Amino acid sequence: MIPARYDASRFPGKLMKNLGGEPVIVQTYRATVNTSLFDEVYVVTDNELIFNAVVNSGGKAIRSTTDHQSGSDRIAEAVRQMDVDLVVNVQGDEPFAEKKSLSKLIAAFDQDKRKEIDLASLMVRIIHKDEIQSPNTVKVITDSNGLALYFSRYPIPFSRDSSVDTQFFKHKGVYAFRKQALLDFQKLEPRLLELSEKIECLRFLEHGRKIQMVETDVVGIEIDTPDDLVEAEKLWNRNTSPQ
Repeated sequence: MIPARYDASRFPGKLMKNLGGEPVIVQTYRATVNTSLFDEVYVVTDNELIFNAVVNSGGKAIRSTTDHQSGSDRIAEAVRQMDVDLVVNVQGDEPFAEKKSLSKLIAAFDQDKRKEIDLASLMVRIIHKDEIQSPNTVKVITDSNGLALYFSRYPIPFSRDSSVDTQFFKHKGVYAFRKQALLDFQKLEPRLLELSEKIECLRFLEHGRKIQMVETDVVGIEIDTPDDLVEAEKLWNRNTSPQ
């Protein structure tokens, strides 16, 4: 499921911006389908422009209502009547979605024999210092088993001792849910931390749920700002140019 809204706060209309001759949302849809990991792939949106762009390109889309606080709320509405076990939420601004990372994400549930985790998500090590400081980059810290302890737009952990090799991880907004956990999410009230940080997975932590983080070395580009789109265009051109 690819939740898609038009009025993104930092970059309105970004999903309809051109990337490689097609809107960003269409390229994200195609990249997700091309992984061949999923029985079905849908874009879920309340926006007519996005819906028509996907359908007219041969893709599948579902119209949702408008009163959703997060992408997870939006796809919960879409899957409620579907006979599925696992739902993967790929963000609409991830046109470089790829098989390697998504396979590792899904595998986390195969390894969870006791069915203790509610959802899994991706993280990648941060190399550039400007990303550590940027509020547009969501950071995550985990326990020794890879379970999320906290997500923040602030640099976490705080590096007080310069002699310690502190590592920072960026949360990539790709989630895999057990269906019931996703439906439960929609019923949970947002609490102070989520409302303060504007990070939806904090809702799970605040309600005592477990999030398994899965490390990937594939960085990719999430299009949050106009500058990100410029970088995405450069990467797209490199990937598609003749060798």
